[in-house]
Amino acid sequence: MAKKPEAWPVKVDVIIAAYAGWLSRQPLAKRSRDAYRAQVCGFVEWLATSEHGAAALSESSERDWAVRDYKRFVKSKKWKPSSVNQALAAIDNFYRSLGLARPEVAREELTQVAPRALEPEDQRRFLRAVEQRPSTRDRAIAVTFFYTGLRLAELAALDADDVALSARRGRITVRSGKGDLYREVPVNSACRQALSDWALDRSETLAAEGTNQSAWWLSRTGSRMTPRAIDLVVRKIAKSAGLELSAHVLRHTYVTNLIRSGADVVLVAEIAGHRRLDTTRRYSLPSEADRDAVAEAVIVET
Repeated sequence: MAKKPEAWPVKVDVIIAAYAGWLSRQPLAKRSRDAYRAQVCGFVEWLATSEHGAAALSESSERDWAVRDYKRFVKSKKWKPSSVNQALAAIDNFYRSLGLARPEVAREELTQVAPRALEPEDQRRFLRAVEQRPSTRDRAIAVTFFYTGLRLAELAALDADDVALSARRGRITVRSGKGDLYREVPVNSACRQALSDWALDRSETLAAEGTNQSAWWLSRTGSRMTPRAIDLVVRKIAKSAGLELSAHVLRHTYVTNLIRSGADVVLVAEIAGHRRLDTTRRYSLPSEADRDAVAEAVIVET
């Protein structure tokens, strides 16, 4: 039975409060900060009753043993490998707030599967829901995600001179993608039509006083649409199709469609804005549906 440490320098809630204050100043999304704080709270509460105690907050060898024991503890609670790794990432962040090096603890091996993408039937359901949308702007947003794979921030940042359309060709210029990469993304005929329809309505909106003249995607008040507002458009259309997805799932779907159509991986990486080919190759991995189909295929009828 583990013995309780003799003394703690400060109370658990004080340690957590100090960490939360440090965390609030870090360049992280609120969801990430909340997840880190919750994981660190669980670790520190466990640590306070373990045989390691306060020494794990200052001594590197005790720190490593403590985190390894905590990893065994959460695994005994049937945590999935991804959840274990999330806890370890949060604990790394916690020790950084203390001015200490990250613990030397191995991560769990994760099953490699392709990023989540819509199955063909769900793709058709989504596109049918897009067609029924009365707003040319909303249709153009959804179709552009579906047929270009732009990231949410990239699509939201588009200006009018970033979208070039003609009867036979179309190009969208991403001036500062992830990693500050510049790229030009080809636009197919279906996407060109949707963008052209929105361009006509957009030109009428530009006449209103106070309208943002440069932004490609305009709100009802004439201001540039925020990424959140754009993502909400996608989610509403998906909900009307009985689906639950985000703009990011549409990006995964586009890249998956390219890979599965036999497109060259180097070309796909260029279009998607991937720095590393390994990122693109992930889309050729089997999906959960692929694994299920393989299992069903070996049933022998009697």
